[in-house]
Amino acid sequence: MSDDILDRLMAELHHRVAELPEGSYTTKLLQGGIPKMGSKILEEANEVIEAAGEPGDAGVEHTIREACDVLFHLWVLLASRGIDVDSLRRELERREGVSGLEEKRRRGQGSAS
Repeated sequence: MSDDILDRLMAELHHRVAELPEGSYTTKLLQGGIPKMGSKILEEANEVIEAAGEPGDAGVEHTIREACDVLFHLWVLLASRGIDVDSLRRELERREGVSGLEEKRRRGQGSAS
């Protein structure tokens, strides 16, 4: 088992996708499909934005908690699609050192082809 919490979380989510354990919150999300998972991601994203506007250390701590909620729900969706952490790492490495504007331009060319 990996020492990295993100690797362990994704492995557990892939396990839950395969097993759909009864009584699991993750199972409930998975059974709701993309609409359920997507609505939770949007809900949690709004909460992280609200928390980020809160002042001081309490606001920082609240932002961290809400950001983890966003990551969890996003990762459930990713696991439901068979996407793993290494796929995310490879894509981030591919983008490393590339301007965000350049990346968007490249994607626009790829979709037009």
